[in-house]
Amino acid sequence: MLYYLFNYLDQHNFPGAGVFNYVTFRAAMAVILALIISVWFGNWFIKMLKRKKVVETQRDAATDPYNTQKKGVPTMGGVIIIVAILFPVLLVCKLHSVYTILMIVTTLILGILGFADDYIKTFKHKKDGLKPKVKLGGQVLLGLIVGLTLRFSPAVQINETVQLKIEDNKEVVVKSPNVKSTRTTIPFVKNHNLNYADLFKWAGPKWMYNLAWVFFVLLTVFVVAAVSNGSNLNDGMDGMASGNSAIIGLTLVILAYISSNAVTANHFDLMYIPGCEELVVFMAAFVGSLIGFLWFNSYPAQIFMGDTGSLTIGGLIAVSAIIMHKELLLPLLCGVFLLEILSDLDVKLFLKRGKKHRIWKKGPVHDHFRTSYSDFKKAWPNSTVTFKGHGEGCNTVHHEVKITIRFWIITILLAAFTLITFKIR
Repeated sequence: MLYYLFNYLDQHNFPGAGVFNYVTFRAAMAVILALIISVWFGNWFIKMLKRKKVVETQRDAATDPYNTQKKGVPTMGGVIIIVAILFPVLLVCKLHSVYTILMIVTTLILGILGFADDYIKTFKHKKDGLKPKVKLGGQVLLGLIVGLTLRFSPAVQINETVQLKIEDNKEVVVKSPNVKSTRTTIPFVKNHNLNYADLFKWAGPKWMYNLAWVFFVLLTVFVVAAVSNGSNLNDGMDGMASGNSAIIGLTLVILAYISSNAVTANHFDLMYIPGCEELVVFMAAFVGSLIGFLWFNSYPAQIFMGDTGSLTIGGLIAVSAIIMHKELLLPLLCGVFLLEILSDLDVKLFLKRGKKHRIWKKGPVHDHFRTSYSDFKKAWPNSTVTFKGHGEGCNTVHHEVKITIRFWIITILLAAFTLITFKIR
């Protein structure tokens, strides 16, 4: 809203109003506002939840073998994150942008889905929450909305190549025509992007393009579901999911800025995506809200984000990457989420295979590091495990603060490696 006000003032030569035309200024404003709102609103929200006794009731000796003593901590903290994202976005983003609209829709759909899950757990005292089919259905619906919008909206077009030329001693940006592209960025390969249409050459030139878009929409559904569930699994320790997601979000801010600027897109040999600067502003608010949420969510947590937060932040990460045609970078950038999914799958396969062998002592994987080998053998005396530790380390367990910080460090390394892949190709 402020963007439109200052744009109007700038057209009438109001001094200083033109500052809102700079994406860096709007992104900085989004970070600051999101951080302040999350801290201010979070403090009020936590007090309100305690008064209403909307607190964690599921943690007791039977359901929490780690004895973390967190019974009675308020949940549904994802509401803080959502409010802290949406208010700055409404103030400083271009609300007519298709990318802004998609990100707001993502926030609302997954926020409502997660809130419903938390509501059932907290007020209906059903610890399983929403049925998995309902959660998956909401994620599939969102994936279809995003994929089909990117396919059919005339506002979604990109320039697949950008070059800088010198004409009359001046640097001129030469762009390829605006197109609806089925290309996506892949790391380590210079001057090449993966074109999904190339996967369907066997169908002939008439059908390969249409099949590529069908594949893209289905891939969008898969990525949205996978990343949001990975974020949900990662939310198991104080500050874990919010810290990792803030690091990933900052990386996406950088990628969005590069992709939204023709000069930087040319420098890094990436596709130029007009209008992508709104993702810079939105994801800046995303990062600010998570940092502010860490004020209360760091150990010992004063509030848990719940599925309201974890599903939403995972979905926003996925959709922003898809919009930028960077979805194939997510397995590297979100490597921690991927590991959480694989470890959870390991547990399910372990039970189906007759409880004989598993890779990690506990799943999701962050629980592996606070589970001793002796505890594993007590629970499963006739089973074996791949990563049991060595020597005395077999029975070494780590405090959740150490585990959380180490996961942050791993995510920082993965984020840095994701960025440098554009230079080592």
